[in-house]
Amino acid sequence: MKKTLIGKIVSMKMTKTVVVTVERKFRHPVYHKVIVRHKKYKAHNEKLDLKLGDVVQIEETKPISKDKHFKVIEKL
Repeated sequence: MKKTLIGKIVSMKMTKTVVVTVERKFRHPVYHKVIVRHKKYKAHNEKLDLKLGDVVQIEETKPISKDKHFKVIEKL
């Protein structure tokens, strides 16, 4: 099963690659406070129709390069 994530584009400086930040929220096991964590993923974007700040859905694929293991599925 392929992992799909939803995040926001934060960088488009590379050719056919976008950097997507994915936010996840979880409750601390002891203090019960909601904690927000961010992680950045490099995703392959064949069509160059996206812009900074767009919310996109990315899907896990076979490795495209050293750091790129996701591709952009759709703009939300």
